[in-house]
Amino acid sequence: MSKGTLHLGREGEAEAAEFLKSSGYKILIRNYKNKLGEIDIIAKDADTVCFIEVKSRAGEKFGLPEEAVNKFKQNQISKVALVFLKENKLFDQAARFDIVSIDRSRTPAVKVIKNAFELNERYST
Repeated sequence: MSKGTLHLGREGEAEAAEFLKSSGYKILIRNYKNKLGEIDIIAKDADTVCFIEVKSRAGEKFGLPEEAVNKFKQNQISKVALVFLKENKLFDQAARFDIVSIDRSRTPAVKVIKNAFELNERYST
């Protein structure tokens, strides 16, 4: 990954966190990591734990940002989320997977997609 791509990603995550806060989310953790992978932002939206993947693009050359959250990425996020829920004894909490899509070539540039995907059945508790 190039330095420019890393910078765009970090900048996008910071922008997403600010946007989510202004939309009423409470940010719990940024860049949560375990042995299975990483989740960009874990937040609460009312009583729901939200696992949020942030995708940023400078333009549409490589498609819409949210299109990069393919089945493989969804499965990886699901596994990481289950570990987080187990570690924090939160299985009784409502949870969902959101995507924050940042496309600098559009106005508005930031879009939150709530319930962007479901937990893969083979990972369910």
